[in-house]
Amino acid sequence: MASKPRLPELAQRRPGVAGWLMLAPLIAWMAAFIVVPSAVLLVYSFCQRDDIGRVVYSFTWENYRNVFDPVYLNIFGRSIGYAALTTVACVIIGYPMAYTMARSSPAWRHRLLMLVMIPFWTSFLIRTYAWITILKREGLMNGMLQYLDLISAPFDLLYTPGAVVVGLVYSYLPFMILPVYGSAEKLDEALIEAAHDLGAGPLRVFWEVIIPLTRPGVIAGTLMVFVPAIGMFAITDLMGGARVPMVGNVIQNQFFQARNWPFGASLGMVFMAVFALCYWGLQKRQASLKT
Repeated sequence: MASKPRLPELAQRRPGVAGWLMLAPLIAWMAAFIVVPSAVLLVYSFCQRDDIGRVVYSFTWENYRNVFDPVYLNIFGRSIGYAALTTVACVIIGYPMAYTMARSSPAWRHRLLMLVMIPFWTSFLIRTYAWITILKREGLMNGMLQYLDLISAPFDLLYTPGAVVVGLVYSYLPFMILPVYGSAEKLDEALIEAAHDLGAGPLRVFWEVIIPLTRPGVIAGTLMVFVPAIGMFAITDLMGGARVPMVGNVIQNQFFQARNWPFGASLGMVFMAVFALCYWGLQKRQASLKT
């Protein structure tokens, strides 16, 4: 009687015809909406523009030289700073929420998951305009602070860097909660009990057992928050009043106002390189922690 294949052998087995047929829609979608647009973007980034904004297929490095102009480097640095601040805030707020959800009873777990998903039922713009109503000078926040006698007169909350960070954290918080929740839900309770039985205190159990076991969810959440937060332009326009331009605003302006598609494409390619570096760094960090 033939023995059953072991798990490593199953993991290394190549997909058959049925497997490739199941993967075909995904491969076609990635080719049509990721590979081909990225290739077009790469070609445009080495082209020039004429006086009326048309793309001229003449090779040049000028667009990439302009990307490293101090003005655009400052914008890249500011975008990375805002994205990093947003990611840290999402980890601080989202981790306890995700862990609490994962360790609650199944009935409560489903209700709390529903609460996290409810914002996705409404339009992103409607949610952003709701925050504008809350943060404006005559809005709910200033009214509440005055009612509590914490301030004597309303002050400007909207169109400030703080408003931008609030909008980014609100928009991307679910993308941190859900991956961490996935890791925390699979947490083996026996390992936590064993650590307590061996004399470890709550803080040590959290730092040396729970955090390492939920680290894959934190890393996935970091990627899902940090990368899109760098390129976000709608929130900086609506809640920041376009006073703190980020790289997403600059790319949008190059395509729709300046009509300089080659330079916009080069900014986009550098942005993709930043994403690749972040992904590589996090993967390398995770691999080093496993060894």
